[in-house]
Amino acid sequence: MVNLSIKCLKSEKTEAGVLHGQFLINNLRPGQGVTVGNLLRRVLLGDIGGTSITAVRIAGVTHEFSTIEGVREDVLELLLNLKGIVVKGKVTEPQFGRLKIQEPTVITANIIELPSGLELVNPNHYIATTSNSNILEIELKFESGIGYHLASQIFHEKSEDFLQMDTIFMPIQKVDFKIESLYDSYNQLSEFLNIDIWTNGSISPEESIYKASKLIVDLFSSIVKNEFVDETNVKNKTFSSQLVDPYTNVAIEELQLSVRAYNCLKRAQINTIGDLLKYSPEKLQELKNFGRKSADEVFVTLKNKLGIILK
Repeated sequence: MVNLSIKCLKSEKTEAGVLHGQFLINNLRPGQGVTVGNLLRRVLLGDIGGTSITAVRIAGVTHEFSTIEGVREDVLELLLNLKGIVVKGKVTEPQFGRLKIQEPTVITANIIELPSGLELVNPNHYIATTSNSNILEIELKFESGIGYHLASQIFHEKSEDFLQMDTIFMPIQKVDFKIESLYDSYNQLSEFLNIDIWTNGSISPEESIYKASKLIVDLFSSIVKNEFVDETNVKNKTFSSQLVDPYTNVAIEELQLSVRAYNCLKRAQINTIGDLLKYSPEKLQELKNFGRKSADEVFVTLKNKLGIILK
């Protein structure tokens, strides 16, 4: 088994605060470069989490199409600028930051009072410009997550005070890789994987490739440790109940029974197919005013509409 090795060829920070790292993974067998490169790229872009602003509450503002007196930007522009704030750190539950201004000024991210455990990556990021002494008070909701979430997917309970935001939790902005094939001194063909990673500054490229590799190892370790379960007996035991389960919550109105049979069932508190299947044919006929004719009607309807046969 050949041991892989990784080298950091380049590590730099751009003017916009983006971190770029270039890495070389060697000792790969022919064909492994594409496999490893694609796997790392997908995990880096999809499974590395981060912390972002998910909702904003602005004093006196009820919807995103408002304007704020004394603020050059409207609320939509303000929300877009707030989405550009990058923070470093992780929270286990929603945390809140605050921003309060009462003077003409240019508002940047460093004015925000962050919750403990979070650190600004781009403190000079522009937010808005105020032109009078009116109070501008903003509350920011920070959450940690993975991937990209639409505003409607973030909260189960919508608050009237908070304006929800589409949120990008992904700290990895871009991943590229290329493969080179070389012959070693023993005339053996091997592959070299060059991978470039760009992050938003909240995580270093070195840390991100380490986390991605650990996620991959943990994923396949769980498969290796997993024991195969023979589900044959389980399927046989649950087969009969699976035929009935889909209909247990279906209302008996769906059967479109005659008025007499329907009224008898409702008087007996039989409201769903599940309730009906608790009765044997003999027990059904014991219901008040529910005779053989009504019973036959129920049996035929269950068979024709749902494929259920009562014996």
